Amino acid sequence: MAYSDNLQSKIDNLRQRSKSISLGSIGFSSPLILAPMASICNYPFRLLLQELGAGGTVSELISAHAIHHGNERTMKMLRIHEDETNVGIQLFGEDADMMAEASKIAQDFGPKFIDVNMGCPVRKVVTKGGGSALLKDPKALGPYLRKIKSAISIPLTIKIRMGWDDEGINADEIIHVANEEGIEFVAIHGRTRAQQYTGQANWEYLEGLKPESPLPLIGNGDLHTPYSTHQRLEHTQLDALMIARGALRNPFIFLESYLENPKEQIFNGDDYLEIIQRLYDLVCEAFDQDRVRLIQLRKFIVWFAAGFPNASKFRASAFENQELDILMKLSKEYFLSIENRGKFIDHEAVFMNSGHG
Repeated sequence: MAYSDNLQSKIDNLRQRSKSISLGSIGFSSPLILAPMASICNYPFRLLLQELGAGGTVSELISAHAIHHGNERTMKMLRIHEDETNVGIQLFGEDADMMAEASKIAQDFGPKFIDVNMGCPVRKVVTKGGGSALLKDPKALGPYLRKIKSAISIPLTIKIRMGWDDEGINADEIIHVANEEGIEFVAIHGRTRAQQYTGQANWEYLEGLKPESPLPLIGNGDLHTPYSTHQRLEHTQLDALMIARGALRNPFIFLESYLENPKEQIFNGDDYLEIIQRLYDLVCEAFDQDRVRLIQLRKFIVWFAAGFPNASKFRASAFENQELDILMKLSKEYFLSIENRGKFIDHEAVFMNSGHG
């Protein structure tokens, strides 16, 4: 599906304001990258956000154990669309041998890099020693990363948190271990594992890491609006930024962050309807069952409506029905009714604080 001339013109105009970057040997078309989010960053969503200005994307976190066992659903999560560029596959697992095996399998799907999840705070992941539990013993990281890297021929990257808790903040140490093992870049969420997604990301700490870092660094956390992202871009010492939950309520955030006045809103209801139709096409291509298509689309459409007038009423209607064609009909009626009325996102309001990125 091609976008309308009007929408494509707005996309192209704002794309031209960004610049391509290199993080180690990995190139990105913009310093704004879509962060990995569990059960969200499948290829339909990644490709849509790539088209809407994301300089690179990372898959949802994928279990090395499930890949080892050949789980059918997990293997489908490894799929990459032929039009995707600058995409990485993120894996998690505590066992180095299994991670090495899974990385080798994932590499065959054509990602630009493999990313190791060392930041997930979810209990079922960390109790097994994966995710942010890997931050607790930096000395054990060298052999772990070395084994994974030796299994693949493409770059290896990691995504971490500041540390396990306030007493165990050690991102600086992790960065130096990563450098010794040939890691290409480090993405850092500005919270500890103990914080989960509560409180505020500590950007002062993240910025302070850069002067002494031997590796490119990507900052992540609380970039919920084009304004907050624009402000961070203007002043950051970091090499790039990762946007997670902010892209769910505003899929145009990668573009609007480059507006001279990032509080201006140039994308209207018609534009949102177009990208919903585009996502519909991609989801229908990726998933065979209407029930799965409905579940996949509905969550994104409802998130996209956030901040627009009467969004709560639309959300209730969307969840009342169980038919894909009715959902698309309701979406068309709702987003066309918005016209040029603005979206308001309260960046301080709690949004998905149970996680996802």
